[in-house]
Amino acid sequence: MLGLPKTTEFNKRIPKQKFYENMDISPALKKVFVEQVKIIYWKNKIAASTTNLAVGSEVTELEVFEIRLNSPVLDDGLLRQIDREIPYHILFLLEYEGKYQAWIGYKEAAASGNKAFKVNGYYYTEWFVEDELPLKMEGLNIDAVYENFVRQIAGDKLSTEKTGESLKESVEREEQRQTVQKQIEALKAKIKKEKQLNKQMEMNNELKKLKRELEEI
Repeated sequence: MLGLPKTTEFNKRIPKQKFYENMDISPALKKVFVEQVKIIYWKNKIAASTTNLAVGSEVTELEVFEIRLNSPVLDDGLLRQIDREIPYHILFLLEYEGKYQAWIGYKEAAASGNKAFKVNGYYYTEWFVEDELPLKMEGLNIDAVYENFVRQIAGDKLSTEKTGESLKESVEREEQRQTVQKQIEALKAKIKKEKQLNKQMEMNNELKKLKRELEEI
């Protein structure tokens, strides 16, 4: 799958019950496992031991999980829960009726340590047949392979316009952009409802500032 080396193939089916029976999850999330997920496979293990790649300083292993679905919709809370529980970086391939969607989170060690991870958010592709997924293993170490998968999946959202920008910096810039975009949309809605002209003018000035800020991010 994805043209990954045969040495990375694991192809182990993991009963979904193992996830919700061994995790501290809410009844709602257990329902997601039961109703939305058909089968979970651990397809590949990308590591220095399974490839000719060098060990990464941030990413020690990159797992590829295939999740076969009962419908083309999955609550991403399920992916987040799996990511929290498994101390490795994970590329998720969702499958439904022969089409695939790749999901990956920007995952980093939590400040508390204890091998804990936090996932800031997820990036995902459109649905493709397997051979057309826009993913390719590139890089000289596991860190670089992970970063390239994130950037390939995120596409324009994490464009490398700024030379030398790290993945973390790109992710933070995108989060900042989304925050300002939400502020702009909220302010536009307030302007539409505002009846007083002087307040409309004040808010329009604020809107212009936010739009300039968005352009500068």
